[in-house]
Amino acid sequence: MKKRALGAALILIIFLPLLFLGGEYFAVLMALIGMLGFRELWNVRFKKKKKEEQVPLTLKILSYACLLFIILNNWNSTEFKIILDYRVLSLLLIIFFIPIIILADEKKYNLEDAMFLMGSVLFLGLSFNLIILTRNYSLNYILYFLLITTMTDTFSLFTGLLVGKHKLVEVISPYKTIEGLIGGTVMGVFIASVFYLTVINSSIDIINLLIITMTLSLMGQLGDLVFSAIKRHYDEKDFSNLIPGHGGVLDRFDSIIFVVITATLFMSLI
Repeated sequence: MKKRALGAALILIIFLPLLFLGGEYFAVLMALIGMLGFRELWNVRFKKKKKEEQVPLTLKILSYACLLFIILNNWNSTEFKIILDYRVLSLLLIIFFIPIIILADEKKYNLEDAMFLMGSVLFLGLSFNLIILTRNYSLNYILYFLLITTMTDTFSLFTGLLVGKHKLVEVISPYKTIEGLIGGTVMGVFIASVFYLTVINSSIDIINLLIITMTLSLMGQLGDLVFSAIKRHYDEKDFSNLIPGHGGVLDRFDSIIFVVITATLFMSLI
């Protein structure tokens, strides 16, 4: 627990000042976190390969370059939407799929590897780009989303420890319980909704706000399970040990990624 508290303190010390500063400072932070997240995905996918079967360094460098470009694409926009040129997608297809033929070595690089890298670059690139755009759009909105994820996660943990008896999806995450999901959702929705009504918009229809906030809370928890399923597939407990007591950056950003993605469906309502 002490290690987890230390990790949380480190996150707050680094993340919060740059979040409030916004602009290029926050964009650079998200680019760095996105690349660290990609490194974690790369490692869980390829670390068991023998030295002579490793993916070529050139392809690895190109993957990071593509990811960085997508994360920082239109980074200073204040519009809550992603703009991605089809030429970028075409370039990604060429970069990730042509090497299958050039290398002609199934053990070193194959179709599954290409699909994994293409999906990872697009998923993380668009996700962290959207987090940047959300911060540009409104500091209060990103704080609202963060409150949903942190409060849901915190109260889910404590509710599960205190009264959790029924497993949620044991095959994916053996410690998560139905009671934890309920407790986390209730408190996450309550605290985040109070913040929204107090700071963002007190005239919004409360029923709509509660439904939207509950949906975002549940999607954040589903995001957590999605990333847990990835770790389970590759037989890993955490994505890395970068953050003491918390694992890797993807272990911390799994929920907010899905919350921000889902929020794009509701921005016209909130």
